[in-house]
This record gives sequence, C-alpha cells and structure tokens, in this order.
Amino acid sequence: MESTPQNLTPALYVVATPIGNLRDISFRALDILRAADLIACEDTRTTNKLCQAYAIKTPLLSYHDHNAHAVRPKILQALEEQKIIALVSDAGTPLISDPGYNLVRAAIENGHKLVPIPGANAALSGLIASGLPTDRFMFLGFFPQKPQLQKKLIDETSRIDATLILLESPRRLIKTLKIFAQYWPTRNATIAREMTKVFEEFQRNTLAELEKYYTNSPPPKGEIVIVIGPPPHIIKDQTIWHDRLDMALKYLSVKDAASMIAAMENLPRQKVYKAALAKQAQKTNLT
Repeated sequence: MESTPQNLTPALYVVATPIGNLRDISFRALDILRAADLIACEDTRTTNKLCQAYAIKTPLLSYHDHNAHAVRPKILQALEEQKIIALVSDAGTPLISDPGYNLVRAAIENGHKLVPIPGANAALSGLIASGLPTDRFMFLGFFPQKPQLQKKLIDETSRIDATLILLESPRRLIKTLKIFAQYWPTRNATIAREMTKVFEEFQRNTLAELEKYYTNSPPPKGEIVIVIGPPPHIIKDQTIWHDRLDMALKYLSVKDAASMIAAMENLPRQKVYKAALAKQAQKTNLT
C-alpha cells in the first residue's frame, strides 16, 4: 500500500470530490489537487471551499458547459506543456451528469495521459443504500423535462431487468414521481436525499406510495437520487428465447443448453429444460 505520494506525471487527472461531507475524499485525491498546476472546476466558489478546508493553494480555472468552447483549448495547451491538470466537478465524480466528457475525449485524441481518481458518487451511494438489487443497474442521468422524451425513456426501460438510477431536482421531484407512479405504481423505489449531509434521508416504498408521501409533505430540499427496482416480473418474448435455445442445442447437451438460456434470459430453469426436452424429442421423431 502506498503511504506517500508518488511523483506525478503530466496528465489530466479526473478527480472525484465529496458529494456533501468534506471528509469523503481520498488521500490520493488531496495529493493530486495539491500537486497539480491547475484545477479545472465547474464553480470556483464551490471548489474553493474544499481547497480552503484542506489548505490547497492550486490555481482554479472555471470550466463548465457554458464556457467549455473557449476554455477547453487552454486546458489542452497546458497538457501540451506537460502540466499536471486536475478536473473536478462541484460534487462527486466528474463526467457523471457533469461537464468534462468533451475535454476527456479531446485529451485522449491528442495523446495525453488520463488518470481516473475514484471517490464519492451520488448515484452509487443511492443504489447501495436503497435496499434494491445491485447486481445489474442502469444510470439514466436526469429525468427529461419534455413529455415526449419522458415517454420514450419509460417505454425503453419498462422491460429492462435492472435497477434504474436517476437524478432529480427538489422542485421537480413530485412531478416526476407522478409520472413514474402512473406507469409503474407497484415498482419498489427509494428516494435518497442529502446523502452524507446532516439531513440525509431515505424513503423506501412503491412509486405510488412515494408519490403520495412527497405530495403531502413539505417541499423537499437538497440533491436527490431516485432508485427504481426492476420490474417484479418480466414476460419474456418466447420467440426470441426459443430461437436462442434452438441455437444452443446445436452445440450443447439438453441440460447445458437449458442452464445457459435460463441464466441468459432470467427464466425458470425447469421451464427452459422442459422446452429443450420437447425440442430434442421433436428432432428425434423427425429423423
């Protein structure tokens, strides 16, 4: 285990910062922020609070969606000059619903080294505290504001066998919950609010009940993560999994083919095994 900072090589360091509690930052992240020639951040006022808490004197440069076109070339030029650049967001891991993607792409395309520095992340924090399945999940960012895009997202994710994670603002939470409750009233969900802060809160219930709770409660405050559990049951398209079973039976035994397709399609193994036996018997009768 490294106990002292290594000599840093010139690169773009993508550094995760706390989502609330300032102690949620790694020793390595602090080493890099102190050693960097420049810290590119969304809001210099927000990042300056972190810098003051840890006596970091590195110059700050504002880099966000509205000035990226003008500022990105300056950062790339600094990388050309073999500078150490740290990229941070206002909170959490950069690029996760935050600015930075285009800068990272440009840095890579120009042959500059990229170093990820892991740390706090609101979406994953909400997931692990939700009590919902964590083995398969999909991050969807902020819920769209346009009705047609809302309907498109719901249509595309209704049958996905995974936990869904979204971000939402306090002022739009009730409206968003009403929409989800209309389509998925019985799906289990968790509203994670103000994580790592003094008023941290988790509300766990069905989407219909959560919509009622927040409708009848004072307006919520703070950063919000919505975590929605997978559908309680998914009706699989029999044509698709039967076709896959036919293909598997060409190369595997009945037992192995059934086990593989059942696992792939999240279906009861006995159901798939019976179908495989029937297909094998039909094939035998034909020959």
